[in-house]
Amino acid sequence: MEKIIEEDRQGTSLLLENNEVTTRKLYIESYGCQMNFSDSEIVASILAKEGFNTTQELLEADLVLVNTCSIREKAEQTVRKRLEKFNAVKKVNPNMKVGVLGCMAERLKSKFLEEEKIVDMVVGPDAYKDLPNLIQEIDEGRNAVNVILSKDETYGDIAPVRLNSNGVTAFVSITRGCDNMCTFCVVPFTRGRERSRDPKSIIEEVNELWAKGYKEITLLGQNVDSYLWYGGGLKKDFEKATPMQRATAVNFAKLLEMVALAQPKMRIRFSTSNPQDMTLDVIETMAKHSNICNYIHLPVQSGSDRILKAMNRLHTRQEYMELIDNIRRILPDCAISQDMIAGFPTETEEDHQDTLSLMEYVKYDFGFMFAYSERPGTLAARKMNDDVPEEVKKRRLREIIDLQQKHGLYRTKQHVGKVDEVLIEGPSKKSEAHWMGRNSQNTVVVFPKEQYTIGDFVHVKIEDCTSATLLGEAVGFSNNN
Repeated sequence: MEKIIEEDRQGTSLLLENNEVTTRKLYIESYGCQMNFSDSEIVASILAKEGFNTTQELLEADLVLVNTCSIREKAEQTVRKRLEKFNAVKKVNPNMKVGVLGCMAERLKSKFLEEEKIVDMVVGPDAYKDLPNLIQEIDEGRNAVNVILSKDETYGDIAPVRLNSNGVTAFVSITRGCDNMCTFCVVPFTRGRERSRDPKSIIEEVNELWAKGYKEITLLGQNVDSYLWYGGGLKKDFEKATPMQRATAVNFAKLLEMVALAQPKMRIRFSTSNPQDMTLDVIETMAKHSNICNYIHLPVQSGSDRILKAMNRLHTRQEYMELIDNIRRILPDCAISQDMIAGFPTETEEDHQDTLSLMEYVKYDFGFMFAYSERPGTLAARKMNDDVPEEVKKRRLREIIDLQQKHGLYRTKQHVGKVDEVLIEGPSKKSEAHWMGRNSQNTVVVFPKEQYTIGDFVHVKIEDCTSATLLGEAVGFSNNN
């Protein structure tokens, strides 16, 4: 299958039964979380077998797919604006077909066809294997919809086509769906219940990536700490597992170690963690293996116990702080990042101050911060009044961002004068004379190119910094090459 995919991407024409030669062009745009970008690579693989070559040129596309996010209203607005652009292109190329994939497709379903007349096809995150049938439907002039959520689909049997790849870093999906019913989140409704991928297929994919020259992988899931393989099935059904299945089950800590041992020179990251599910054995596994990066994305959403309860976050402020303390104790150099929501329903000024004080306690390396956005279908939308005025949300968000920038600078300054190992990912966005890479803590490092190249592990002496970037000079190759 890999050979077919590679030939298709290079533009090999396919010979039909009537000896006519055809090539079709596929254009994909992805929005939202890393899982969406990973899913787009699965879609490209499925369609490569159907004779579609990926293209970066929208105007030449026969099929345009937009992989969508529903986590916030702004993300959906962005997609609708892009569909306006596609509509303009479709007037020039009337044979072009447009499909919407992902969480927005799952949330709106057939309604999308009514709201956006340009859309020919709507496909949910668990229905990508049905794309060949759906494309046949739209080729025959009918709209096509498949948004059925699966109890077992993990796409573990599909080798992704690496889209827009730098050839150095790659995503490896390990679990899909989420069982944590946070009141603000649509993910359980758009991606279904938690189910994990066979660890054997994960290791095979990691080994294949290493053989192709990749140096770093990120294990992906809506909640990686909930990974649990006992032979297949939903995580919630583990209680029905046989004694043998229980005895041989693989949790996230075990999987992390399996991946680390499979490729000792490959860097390993993972995302995203949930504080209520992260266990000490995961942190201890990170400390045990030098190729697992010292970085944890640990969303907290609020520093207020009252708001955490309203969000149905199954941890308290104190439990979160104890987890932070354990991380600092076991992994003193570990970077920690956050997700934070400003202006959740009923949030008071005291709740907001609790968030700021938690940030002061942790001093996150960086974060992803947003004003609360009501999402249709969630418990918060159904049961809670979005009662925090917009100007208050914006002011609180600004205060959170300002504090994070202060803490980001505090963390980057700690690297100045030290030597960090950096994996070169590509040229700096601001200077062709400089490389850009990341250290173990996931901080961007920029330094002069000299004799180094993409994919090299380099020791860099850090000389200066901003709140988000380290600046330095390379002092030699790392032993990891």
